[in-house]
Amino acid sequence: MTTNEDQYYINLIIEGHTNAFSTLVDRYKDLVFSLALRMVKNKEEAEEVAQDTFVKVFKSLRQFKGDSKFSTWIYKVTYNTCLDRLKKHKREQHIESIDEFNLNQIKNMDNALDDMEAEERKQAIQDCIKLLPSDDAFLLTLFYFEEESLEEIAKVVNLTENNVKVKLFRIRKKLATILKERLEPEIIQHYGS
Repeated sequence: MTTNEDQYYINLIIEGHTNAFSTLVDRYKDLVFSLALRMVKNKEEAEEVAQDTFVKVFKSLRQFKGDSKFSTWIYKVTYNTCLDRLKKHKREQHIESIDEFNLNQIKNMDNALDDMEAEERKQAIQDCIKLLPSDDAFLLTLFYFEEESLEEIAKVVNLTENNVKVKLFRIRKKLATILKERLEPEIIQHYGS
């Protein structure tokens, strides 16, 4: 669905055709749930966050000005809803320590992952992303899986594009640390040399 199609349904909803909202929900429900799950790390809570997100989006649809894509706006509502949920439950996030990596080690990790079967690589990365702090998992998901631009991500999380770049670099280092700990040493040795 393009931005114009989103705007078409938004206009219908604002004009009183509330049943058109189901089209937007169908379009974004999987993405909202995935982002919520990355942050709250619990399926039931992610479902509640997704539901809360769509209620908030519906109630504040008139406030959407079209300054950014509708998807960016809904990601932002999802992000803020997740933050509210996490603050409410005062959850402690599992944070992995960051070892210093030199560029050669990061390159070896990249080479090892490149040589793994695509499905295994995807599953390994997904499992390791779950171990990242919520904000980090959210940013990685937007950038790598949803292929959002730095500009769009910056709008979602209220940061500058440069701050997003720096955060993504640091998150990649964290992810490399987690992957290094999780992958069997012989796999790294075999593929990294």
